[in-house]
Amino acid sequence: MSDYLGKDTFKLGFGLMRLPKNPDGSIDIPQVCKMADMFIEAGGTYFDTAYVYNNGDSERAFKAAVADRFPRSAYTIATKLNANNASIHNAEEAKAEFATSLERTGAGYFDYYLLHALQRGSYVTYDKYGIWDFVKEQRDKGLIKHWGFSFHADPELLEELLTAHPDVDFIQLQINYADWENPGIRARECYEVARRHNKPITVMEPIKGGALADPIPAVQEILKAAAPDMSLASWAIRYVASMDGIITVLSGMSNIAQMEDNLSYMRNFKPLDEAEQDVIRRAQEAIQGDKAIACTACHYCTEGCPMNIPIPEIFAVSNRQRGNEAFRTRREYSIATEGRGKASDCIECGQCEGACPQHLPIIELLKTCRSME
Repeated sequence: MSDYLGKDTFKLGFGLMRLPKNPDGSIDIPQVCKMADMFIEAGGTYFDTAYVYNNGDSERAFKAAVADRFPRSAYTIATKLNANNASIHNAEEAKAEFATSLERTGAGYFDYYLLHALQRGSYVTYDKYGIWDFVKEQRDKGLIKHWGFSFHADPELLEELLTAHPDVDFIQLQINYADWENPGIRARECYEVARRHNKPITVMEPIKGGALADPIPAVQEILKAAAPDMSLASWAIRYVASMDGIITVLSGMSNIAQMEDNLSYMRNFKPLDEAEQDVIRRAQEAIQGDKAIACTACHYCTEGCPMNIPIPEIFAVSNRQRGNEAFRTRREYSIATEGRGKASDCIECGQCEGACPQHLPIIELLKTCRSME
C-alpha cells in the first residue's frame, strides 16, 4: 500500500451517529463509556460525530464518554459543519457551529473537520457562506489539524470539487460491497476519483446502515458457507478496510455486542485474501437481483418533511413485507405511522429526495407503499 495520511490508523473507527439509547430516547452514556473503553483499549483512536447528529447529543456523549475521561493523546475526533442544517439561515449561523462543536465535545481542537454531506443540491451553500475559507482559517489557528468533506453525490461532482479545492487533506465516502457498482451511489468511481487526486478516505456506511449485518438470505448463505463462524458484518468492514488509501472504516455501533464483534476481527486486522474477495464478488452478484428499498434509516429525509412522514420506518415495513408473506403488514404500518404522516399524505415537495444520501426516488417509492394502509 502507498503512504498516505492515516495509513497507520486503527482501521476501525467509532461512528457516533447510532449510539445506544435509553427507553426515553436519550443516549445511554454508561454504555457508551464502556464501548469507548473497549475501543481505546483495543487500539482504536478515531471517533466520528457531527454537529447535527442526535440534535447535538452525539457530540455531548463524546465529551462525557471520551474527552472527560481520557487524555487528549488517547483519541482523535472528527466532526462536521452542516451549512444546510434547517436551523441555519446565514453564514454567521453556519460558522457558529464550529464554536458550538468545540464546546460540546470538549476536545480543545479537532483532528479531522469536515464540510458535511456535500451533494448536488447542497454544496453551493458552502461556497455562498465562505465555509471553505472559514475552515482553513480555523486550521491556521491550530483548531483543526486536517480538513475535508463528506460526500454523497456523483464522481463528476467529486472531480470538480477536488480540482477546485486541491488542498483538502481527506474526504469521507460511502463505500460498501453492495454499493460498489450501484448506479445510484457509484462507490467504485468515487473511490477511484479520490485516489487519483491522492486523497485518503474515511469510509461511512460500510454496513449500509446495518443492512449488510443482516443481508438478504442469498447473501447470508454465501457468506456463511465460506466462514460459518464469522459475523456477516465482518465481511463488510474487512472488505473496505482492505482497500488502499483508507484512513479508517466507520462503524455506527449501537451496543456493546456490536463493539465486541467488530473488535474481534479488527483488533488484529487482516485484509481479505483472494478467496475471500471471490466470496464478496458472489455476494455482490446476489445483491444485484434484490429489489429491496435500499434505505439506511439515516433520517435525513424526515428532518424537513412538511407532512411528518416517517419515511425510513415505512420503507422498513415494506421490506419486511416483501421477505415474509405472513408478516402483519397493516398492523406494523399502523404502528410505524401512528401520530405521524402516512405514505398517502406525501405532497411531492421533493425535500426528501434532495436530502437522501442514497438518491432514492422516495416520492415514487412512497406511492408503492400506499397499499399497506
